[in-house]
Amino acid sequence: MNLFDLTKRTAFVSGATHGLGMSIALGLAEAGAKLIISSTSEKKLEKALSQYKILGFDVSGYVLDITNDEMVKKITSEVLKNYKVDILVNNAGIIKRIPAIEMTPNDFRTVIDVHLTGSFHMSQQFALPMLERRSGKIINICSMMSELGRSTVSAYAAAKGGLKMLTKNLATEWAKYNIQVNGIGPGYFETSQTEPIRVDGHPFNDFIINRTPAGRWGKTEDLKGTAVFLASKASDFINGQIIYVDGGILATIGKPSNEL
Repeated sequence: MNLFDLTKRTAFVSGATHGLGMSIALGLAEAGAKLIISSTSEKKLEKALSQYKILGFDVSGYVLDITNDEMVKKITSEVLKNYKVDILVNNAGIIKRIPAIEMTPNDFRTVIDVHLTGSFHMSQQFALPMLERRSGKIINICSMMSELGRSTVSAYAAAKGGLKMLTKNLATEWAKYNIQVNGIGPGYFETSQTEPIRVDGHPFNDFIINRTPAGRWGKTEDLKGTAVFLASKASDFINGQIIYVDGGILATIGKPSNEL
């Protein structure tokens, strides 16, 4: 359907060198978009670019630390001189698993700067030409931690909760310019990071399987459709919303262990 066609669109996806970010970027590319990706690591960037190109996708990349204000201005200016960026996906992120009583203010700020301040600055820079054109899509990668707390991730949850509200506020300000700002909140997914605990009998694996109504971990390709939807004309009147791709976790209080 033409509603979901991203041909002749260009998407910038931060942190799209592996995992969920790469899967989202692949979904956009499969729908026809040209890709621009970024990473803080030149080595990871080059490896990812090779993987995209082997698959036949039109892709370019930049080394970028989204917490470095001057670098953000420099790289976004360079990108916007060379490309008409129609879609921005704020995916870059980090997590520090430290109990709140032990976390230093500096560690807390670091996580906030990446997820929240970095996403704000990237949105601001890429929105400038979108405002002039009166057209654009911004997708922020939120989390179930935008809604729920969990031990040892106070900074991450605070950042993702803030990102949810940043999404709603930017949508409020920019909707009149035909810019849609929405978010995706992934649940628990099969990635290289979760591989060691995704084994039968592991307490956390069993917890996720039992806690998720779908009865399984998410597969990275499960994110592609939502990303394409929010990047396409199909979502032109959807604004300030977070779509949770979580197998139904946030829809339920859970089930008793003896439930059939």
